[in-house]
Amino acid sequence: MRRFTRLTNAFSKKVENHEHMLAIYFLYYNFCRIHQTLRVTPAMEAGISNHVWTIEEMVKMLERRSILDGLRQAF
Repeated sequence: MRRFTRLTNAFSKKVENHEHMLAIYFLYYNFCRIHQTLRVTPAMEAGISNHVWTIEEMVKMLERRSILDGLRQAF
């Protein structure tokens, strides 16, 4: 993970941004990426999901969550 090293452009200067990027990476790793040994995603193996997520599905879910978080903060 190059986000941990300071010599790249992808280095996170703020801890909050780093946490968000790790959350996105773990979401991709567990729901979108088919693993060689499992032949499915870890989420499918665990019974959490019944299909391989596309990047578009992941982005839509994150956008919905962002909108809901904004509404919660408003009240």
